Amino acid sequence: MTEPAGRRWPRTLVAVGLAVAAVAVPPTVVGVTRAKAYLSSLYEPPRDTTAPVTAPPYDPAKPTVVVLLGNEGAHVGDVLGPHETFAATGAFNVYTVAPERKLVTLLGGLDLVPDFSFAELDARLAGAAPQVVAVPQLPDAAPAARERLNAWLVRQAGNGALVLGVCIGAEVVASAGLLAGRDATSHWFRLGKLEQRYPEVRWLRATRYVDDGDVITTGGVLSGIDGALRVIERRLGTAAATGAANAVGWTHYSPGTPAPLPRSSFGPRDTIAGVNLTFRPRPTIGVVVTDGIGEIELASIFATYTEAAYAARTVTLGAGSTAPVRTRHGLVFVPRGDAFAVSVDRLLVPGAAAHRLQGLDAEYPHAQPGFAFDLALRDMARTIDVPTARWRAKTLEYPLSDPDLTGAGWPWLPTLLPFLYALLIVALAIVALRRRNTVRSRP
Repeated sequence: MTEPAGRRWPRTLVAVGLAVAAVAVPPTVVGVTRAKAYLSSLYEPPRDTTAPVTAPPYDPAKPTVVVLLGNEGAHVGDVLGPHETFAATGAFNVYTVAPERKLVTLLGGLDLVPDFSFAELDARLAGAAPQVVAVPQLPDAAPAARERLNAWLVRQAGNGALVLGVCIGAEVVASAGLLAGRDATSHWFRLGKLEQRYPEVRWLRATRYVDDGDVITTGGVLSGIDGALRVIERRLGTAAATGAANAVGWTHYSPGTPAPLPRSSFGPRDTIAGVNLTFRPRPTIGVVVTDGIGEIELASIFATYTEAAYAARTVTLGAGSTAPVRTRHGLVFVPRGDAFAVSVDRLLVPGAAAHRLQGLDAEYPHAQPGFAFDLALRDMARTIDVPTARWRAKTLEYPLSDPDLTGAGWPWLPTLLPFLYALLIVALAIVALRRRNTVRSRP
């Protein structure tokens, strides 16, 4: 008896749906699993978060700038870019502060010793607020932890601190209620979500910073340097800001007004980020930290290769030990391993003044003159590919016309890999069906 057509159609649709799922689900699961594992590693804390004791100097005659950290971590570029820019003037006490004094992991696995806990900073300043609080992007935290950060930030602002929200750090400032009814900006990639979450804020696009009096917010990562220069300009004058820009190698300083930016959006070529995040093999890069390294030089490696580009795993290494390392302007980092004892795919020693390390097969990305991020992007183009480097420059808000990028083109094999997985599944299914039919047809 022939089955009615009305009954066959639902069964056919179910069969087609199951077939599509069987083809699509395995590569999707593989890609999502790899992506989650990588993203969760970007702020993976060290096994031991005990911070060594340091005593940063304090000059009561200087205004104080603090960069806020969360116990869960902070964005390496948002922290180190403004920190070095302020410190380069020599006119500020520049500190990092966290709720508790334990190792804080910056993006990519760079473990920083905070200069002060909230309580210690309060004691050092005798209860007064710092003159400036820079707020970087902070990873998601439990509600209680975020409320603690918000309460501290609101208290500093209420006591007269100028708040500088760097990149997606503007979201932290907004969550504390300090942007309500104000003009503000943030990273172009997140502005749509910020508009939905904080409609009381007038979010502006295509500008490096927005100065709204006692709150300044900036665009993407490197726009944080412009935000810091604006604060310096207001506090010390244009000559001091120009000197700081020259000291850190930032040639895009625009005195008195924010430099315009292109109105960025996610385009077809930017899908390289998804390819890298899901199916592309990632090398492990050992980053050797040495005494006296510039903060922006250090940030240029961790920020370039990890977030948004998803091009490599980074691990912080010492040169012969895991002893704490002090940067040019006094930040203290603790390596997670010894470069002479850890096996990695590449070994980079950042810093224009880095000494050659005997006995190590290392590369020195800042050996040539140029802005630190420019050199890091060129290295990425050469060792990964040009599309990834251009995408990262776009998300860093580094002018695309600057880096002279040469290297490989689009990575077609990782791009096609999920489709190859799907074809393999289809081929195996066809073979299985043929074998079953063969068995059924035997007498």
